[in-house]
Amino acid sequence: MRFLWDFFMGPLLASLPVRWRTKLPGAGETDWTRAGTLSGVYEMTAALVALGYWYMYEMTRRIGQVVDVMANQPSTTGATEHQIQGAALFLFYMSPLTWVLFYFFFEGAARLLGAAFAENVMGTLPLYLAERLLFLVRKPEEAYVAETVKGHARELVESIHEKMIVARLPELPDEVVELQIDGTDFLEIRASRRKDEWVAPKTVRVGEVYYRLEQTWMRGGGRPFTYVLRKLDAGVTGRGVILYRVP
Repeated sequence: MRFLWDFFMGPLLASLPVRWRTKLPGAGETDWTRAGTLSGVYEMTAALVALGYWYMYEMTRRIGQVVDVMANQPSTTGATEHQIQGAALFLFYMSPLTWVLFYFFFEGAARLLGAAFAENVMGTLPLYLAERLLFLVRKPEEAYVAETVKGHARELVESIHEKMIVARLPELPDEVVELQIDGTDFLEIRASRRKDEWVAPKTVRVGEVYYRLEQTWMRGGGRPFTYVLRKLDAGVTGRGVILYRVP
């Protein structure tokens, strides 16, 4: 039963928009990264198979039409076999169904890359637009379709770019630099890997000293991720405090 869920139901549900997906039973126990990756693979495969069958059917039909037209309207020059196939191929590419199948193939590829490399599980665009339309009808003041699409696209591109950069870098110990600016002590930590939990303004405990994460940015070099922490006069240990040990 778990096999069916992980390899069939999960990828099927991963094609749904996030707002629908998270409300389903068992959503919290599903590995959505794997489900999104498989969903992209399945979509690409289905689109490719459908495109192959459509190519064989449509090319046969179009070649027959071109031959019939030429037989009914004979010319003095005639046409070669390559010219007939070229005309049929042109008509094949002009078909709307051809472009629909191409779209689903490339959408599957984008969803595969987003889930596998950026852990961004995207649903299919038609279902996303349907969800946005329903949301727009219910809450028109909160529906920002264009901004949401641009934001997701930007995050996907940035995440894939980051993964490609990190994949080429060796994993190095953090480099820690103590700074003092206008009488305030800071700690600058440069890392070769992103620290996912380090989101400003979280509190970080280094030994017995507490810091607040002020800024993060990414740059070049062997340690592209930089975290700037400001020293606090006092701190309270709790679940939200990140414990950090200097290498």
